[in-house]
Amino acid sequence: MPKLTVVAFDGTRFELDAEAGSTVMENAVKNSVPGIEAECGGACACATCHVYVDEAWVEKVGKPDVMEEDMLDFAYEPKPESRLSCQIKMSDELDGLVVHVPEKQA
Repeated sequence: MPKLTVVAFDGTRFELDAEAGSTVMENAVKNSVPGIEAECGGACACATCHVYVDEAWVEKVGKPDVMEEDMLDFAYEPKPESRLSCQIKMSDELDGLVVHVPEKQA
């Protein structure tokens, strides 16, 4: 089972066991990580599950598709390492992934 670390804005680290095939958002919500609102429930129709992928993981996670890029336009302070956590599926290749929650969601 892949490990996932979600770092809240205040620096609190949530070390999670994430089922392969589940999304970062699903794991964050299930574990009550503050700052991940996920208003659309993972439909890539809002930007309330925005995270910053840790720089060491950006290449492995990959770039957002066109639809996700459009939604990231609505995110609070998007950066090159911004992703919607509902669009990042956990896998054995992402074992150890670290993401950071922004100060607030859009």
